[in-house]
Amino acid sequence: MGRLDGKVALITGGARGQGAEEGRLFAAEGAAVVLTDVLDAEGERTAAGIEGASYLHLDVRSEAEWEAVVADVIAGHGQLDVLVNNAGIDLVRRIEATSLEEWDLVVGVNQTGVFLGMRTFARALVPRGRGGSIVNISSVAGLEGVFGHGAYTGTKFAVRGLTKVAAKEWGKHGIRVNSVHPGIIETPMTTGLRTFTDPETHARVLRSVPLGRVGTATDIANMVLFLASDESSYCTGQEFTVDGGVHP
Repeated sequence: MGRLDGKVALITGGARGQGAEEGRLFAAEGAAVVLTDVLDAEGERTAAGIEGASYLHLDVRSEAEWEAVVADVIAGHGQLDVLVNNAGIDLVRRIEATSLEEWDLVVGVNQTGVFLGMRTFARALVPRGRGGSIVNISSVAGLEGVFGHGAYTGTKFAVRGLTKVAAKEWGKHGIRVNSVHPGIIETPMTTGLRTFTDPETHARVLRSVPLGRVGTATDIANMVLFLASDESSYCTGQEFTVDGGVHP
């Protein structure tokens, strides 16, 4: 028996990287998986390679698109049990060099997108009395300031806070809400960073990680699976750090 047998999971940012790996693992554990993204061609290819998965376009900044996608999932599957707010973008820019347009884009995807996802999920599930699990992907940047990532860090702290408030508000409805805080993970979003492109920087980073390696999308997917499953039924409002021991 899979850990997600009978469950329906919606994963944002599912076209590639962590979201795609979460989709593959969830499906292997018995879930019906709906991947969403704005990278439609890539998202459709990813879903086509996962048995039991489907793909829907979703700009997480759009209230109307969130409502349409959640309604579509429930109409097609009869239920929705798990939401993984995985979609996110980074911006390497010092605060004084960050434009308002750049700020608004990062906040829109990383923070407003998570808020809209949680709200739409709760509005759909609370009247049904089924409960469910929301997993918000934050970052170790949501635990400490990261130099040169002001907008990104601000949104990841916000995700951590929203998670805790939502857990308190929706616990009585059986909806659990937790956040996952990846450390240095090699994904399509991070491969252009100096950590991966500069050998000296890469070596220095590895020396700072007690486990001696960077993380993979599978490392994150395994934690998300735990939080999505009933094995974590007494966990809510918590942050789970997956960073190789950098933040003990």
